[in-house]
Amino acid sequence: MHNDSDTCQENDGISCSDYRFVYMGAKGSWTPLHADVFRSYSWSANVCGKKKWLFLPPSQCHLVFDRGFKSCVYNIFDDVSETNFPGFKKAIWLECSQEQNEIIFVPSGWYHQVHNMEDTISINHNWFNAYNLSWVLDLLSKDYKEAKEYIEDIRDICDDFEGLCQRNLAANTGMNFSDFFIFLSRFFSANILQLYCQLREDGISVWSSSKMAKHLVFNLASIRRIALKLMGMGVVAGNHGFFLDLMEMLDDPNFLKLFIDVGRAYGKIHEQQNCSCDTKKAWMVEFLDYSSHIRNPEDFVKFIDYSVAKLGATFCEEKHLLSGLNNWPLFEDQ
Repeated sequence: MHNDSDTCQENDGISCSDYRFVYMGAKGSWTPLHADVFRSYSWSANVCGKKKWLFLPPSQCHLVFDRGFKSCVYNIFDDVSETNFPGFKKAIWLECSQEQNEIIFVPSGWYHQVHNMEDTISINHNWFNAYNLSWVLDLLSKDYKEAKEYIEDIRDICDDFEGLCQRNLAANTGMNFSDFFIFLSRFFSANILQLYCQLREDGISVWSSSKMAKHLVFNLASIRRIALKLMGMGVVAGNHGFFLDLMEMLDDPNFLKLFIDVGRAYGKIHEQQNCSCDTKKAWMVEFLDYSSHIRNPEDFVKFIDYSVAKLGATFCEEKHLLSGLNNWPLFEDQ
């Protein structure tokens, strides 16, 4: 995800990880208390062995931090200092055992500690989608604030203080605001193009069309809401800033793969036939004719509104689509 030519190699852990793991642990091994990377969702499937999980819901997670909210309890079975962690004893833990061939889903922001009760092998996958983008943004905002505070004393002698903050944020968190911005732009583009394909093939309105189309509209609404938050935060990215060339993105094989995978995944979820790859590529060029580059969150919001307006005008759905994006909770229950 993160690609900084000064610090990242093509195959290093930051720029190439897909956050899919195989864990192998002997009996008695364990994972300290933590919340998952980017505050993503995760699932864990036991191939063999047995695990004990201890969960703490987000509403209680403040109880395992110190007074300054800087340090988290490492092992909940230690003799935890009441002086350093005054709320720890109030935490109410949820405990469960995971047997062979069972899968556990971990929601965003749930702290957990895991113990291997037998020799264990598991397959794990972290991901985020339109439902938990706000968790990702909240984590980035918190970690950015900390990264900035750590080097505040060198601001006056630093040529690109903001750029250094963003590089440190990427090193500590796994991505920075620029990476998140590019992800959102690509995710939005893949979803708006998929919706365009669905409406063009079906020839009917969003409101009477498939569950897949409604799912895509919900994604667009969620992305727009996050983009507005970014714009309100006044986020900057240093001397290099944000930059996305839309036509260059269309020529990127990785974007085409994302675009196709989104359609394939949602087609499976909603048991709906997916349109052909060649047709999609032709429609991509036809639809994404936005001439401007995207350089900041304001540009991104303008691009979102332009794309939605064009899609709405094409299918006489502008009023409905704009209403849906401005009232995104309508789509949570679809």
